[in-house]
Amino acid sequence: MYKEKLNKFQKSEIIVVEDNIDDLKYLSEILKKANYKVRPATDGELALRSIKAKKPDIILLDLNLPGIDGIEVCRQIKADPETIEIPVIFISALGKSELKLKAFDAGAVDYITKPFETTEILARIITHLNIYLLQQKLKE
Repeated sequence: MYKEKLNKFQKSEIIVVEDNIDDLKYLSEILKKANYKVRPATDGELALRSIKAKKPDIILLDLNLPGIDGIEVCRQIKADPETIEIPVIFISALGKSELKLKAFDAGAVDYITKPFETTEILARIITHLNIYLLQQKLKE
């Protein structure tokens, strides 16, 4: 059943915003193996430009980024009527409750702490892609 759900969302486009190159490569590899299209970004400004150029289906966003931090990136995404509905999942080594609350207040739909587990990442992406796509169908 898990593989069936995974296949349903193949070719979905995911922007991964992560300044740690090793983590970015690791996440990209996991997602590519699951047949997602991955668009990497190493900072918030690059991510925002990429999102404006072509809307992704979901965004994995690191909390701590150089320049514009993840919270501000999320706020800008959620302030734009064109991107407000794109699900944002925060990824961070920091699991403090107050940071999670800030992330959710900024508009995140989920929060994953490092170290990453492949099955958890994929399960959460599937869940939020499913919700997002169902919401889009309801609008139609």
